[in-house]
Amino acid sequence: MYPMAPLVRTVLNTTARLAPGPAGRMAFHLFVRPLGRARPRPEEQALFAAARTGRLRVRGKDVVTYAWGDGRRPVLLVHGWSSRASRLTAFAEALLARGYSPVAFDAPGHGESPGRASNIIEYRYIIRELHARHGDFDAVVAHSFGVLATHLAFRDDQGEGVRAARLVGLGGVGSFTMLLAGFRAGFGVSDLVVRGMRAYVERRIAPGEPGIWDRFDADGAAAELDLPVLLFHDEDDDMVPVVQARRLARAHGDRARLVVTRGLGHRRILTDPGVVAEAVEFVTAGSMPEPAVMAPEGGIAREGRTAPESRIATG
Repeated sequence: MYPMAPLVRTVLNTTARLAPGPAGRMAFHLFVRPLGRARPRPEEQALFAAARTGRLRVRGKDVVTYAWGDGRRPVLLVHGWSSRASRLTAFAEALLARGYSPVAFDAPGHGESPGRASNIIEYRYIIRELHARHGDFDAVVAHSFGVLATHLAFRDDQGEGVRAARLVGLGGVGSFTMLLAGFRAGFGVSDLVVRGMRAYVERRIAPGEPGIWDRFDADGAAAELDLPVLLFHDEDDDMVPVVQARRLARAHGDRARLVVTRGLGHRRILTDPGVVAEAVEFVTAGSMPEPAVMAPEGGIAREGRTAPESRIATG
């Protein structure tokens, strides 16, 4: 349960019955606030102390950026919600050792970036601005909410879509609707509150973007993309259910391969040596992954080859 959820539930549900607009606005401001600010871990500090740090100004907010290497073969790292760029240290170190140039950022309200809130639209603008600065990415490696935001950034809106040679997703969210459902369940708010929040987003956050809720989901973007995709997801993920990865794999079709791990959860998948090794091998190989094979009931019948260190669930 979220902190102070009973009080928040009472205030929002009561307000929504009298004034759904203000209730929707209040709910939105809760929805876009990270649950605390993640701090760097000791094993992350050396790499980030050596980074070239910079700043972007995106929609009136400052965003701290990081870059390593000589600028050739850039790979973008996209962190998840209530997280920070340094959580992807293992991938940055491995890619740097192979001659790639990792690029990362802390979204507003995350890591070293100031502010108290962010949203998927801001992620999109940040990713697109980094693409404009660094050129086409050899790959994007994204975690959790970052997977969803990356798909939105890939969408080719009037020639503005991000281009990358391949994509690695880790514990990825495929459906924005899942996030709304989680918010509703976590606070126990009513349909009136959620409808008010959706109306606020359409009016104030994404005006002039028809069908924005469908566009927030990764499925449509996946169907538009023509790049190899490698997805990792743990069957014990307590934040994002593995069905989200299976949904993404289906949307990407034979361009994607899904690796389901066991015992890593939502966060340790970012530091598992087997996962990191296989992801970097995929990025550096530049080859199409083996296709995922769908079971008749919609699951994954065979979820692919893995590095020896990975703990994989089959069947």
